[in-house]
Amino acid sequence: MAITTGIRPRALLRASGGPRYALALAVDALGTGLLRPFLLLYGVTVLRLSAPLTGTAMAVGVVAGLVCTPAVGRWLDRGARSTVVAASMLVRVLGVALLVAIPTGNAVLFATAALFLGIGNQAWPTAHAALVATVAHGRERDAALAGCRALRNAGLGAGALVATACVTGGASALQALAAVTGLAYLAAAVLAWSVHVRAHPAAAAAAAVEDRDDEPVPRMRALLAANVIYVFCLNVPEVALPLVLVTQLHASPVWSAAIFVANTVLVVGLQIPVTVLLSRFPRRSALAIAGVVLTVSYLGFLAATSLGHGWGAPAVAAVSVLCTLGEIIYAGSATALVTALAPAHVLGRALARFQLSTGFGLAASPAVITALAPHGPVALWGSLAAATLLSASAVAR
Repeated sequence: MAITTGIRPRALLRASGGPRYALALAVDALGTGLLRPFLLLYGVTVLRLSAPLTGTAMAVGVVAGLVCTPAVGRWLDRGARSTVVAASMLVRVLGVALLVAIPTGNAVLFATAALFLGIGNQAWPTAHAALVATVAHGRERDAALAGCRALRNAGLGAGALVATACVTGGASALQALAAVTGLAYLAAAVLAWSVHVRAHPAAAAAAAVEDRDDEPVPRMRALLAANVIYVFCLNVPEVALPLVLVTQLHASPVWSAAIFVANTVLVVGLQIPVTVLLSRFPRRSALAIAGVVLTVSYLGFLAATSLGHGWGAPAVAAVSVLCTLGEIIYAGSATALVTALAPAHVLGRALARFQLSTGFGLAASPAVITALAPHGPVALWGSLAAATLLSASAVAR
């Protein structure tokens, strides 16, 4: 088993697709950070739509994006790589352009814009992972995927900070942010397309026949089912903790903001080192470790909330560091495991299946969390801990 023993910036940059692709990722993430956290606010403030209608349109966009994911996988298995990444960005350009042009009160056009944004947002992770898996191999690929995630989180965080400072300008500021986002997506698409990365599916299929790999696409049922639960951790800092801190512990919203910022900083700073450190373990073992760490953090949140007002909020903030570490281990091992399990000629479809499970978990987790929270800390954190530990056990087996 090859082990990555150090971080070589130039090699990591090359394994991640090269300087132009890294720049494309940064520009795309910056644009996404400008608009995505405030899309609901855009619909309510700029277009004068009701909050439930705006939220429903956004949810429909996410679902439609998931429905299109299998087609993206088949396109990738025909050899396309950078073209699919660029297409996912261009689809979002259409969504933002439509968003800027929508007249006040037009819910149908807003839903159409959310549809384009949803398709692009769901297609991008699959296409990106396939591109990196084509350029890099082995543990170097794992480090490259981790580096790209760190870069993307940095861009998202920077974009969100800029947008937060600008939204005080009201509707006109939100429209300006949307326009800048569209330009960022367009620039990122051009940069990604210029990389000209393409796989050779015919050669990969021939190699698979020689290796007697008769399974067209690995089923990965246990992994995909576990991933639906694992991915809940991504919404813990954004949904679960603000809900618990404000409604149960009656803490200042400042605690939620601080935890979110700390989460972003830790992911940016630790994603690559932790992934490299865990390269000495099998990827499946690393993913199981992530489940154990997340389970312990959920039990930690259960204990922290029992402290009540006063010490409860600082304790939750402290435990959130452990939860973020579990998230980092999960993110550094899950996609890498899928790329290692899938034969090259069906990599796109395997990654598409994985993205379906991820998207489903991300879409379902806010509803599940908000449904469990009113029943008390045991119902919320106990359920998450039990489900995550069960998922870790399934992955380990």
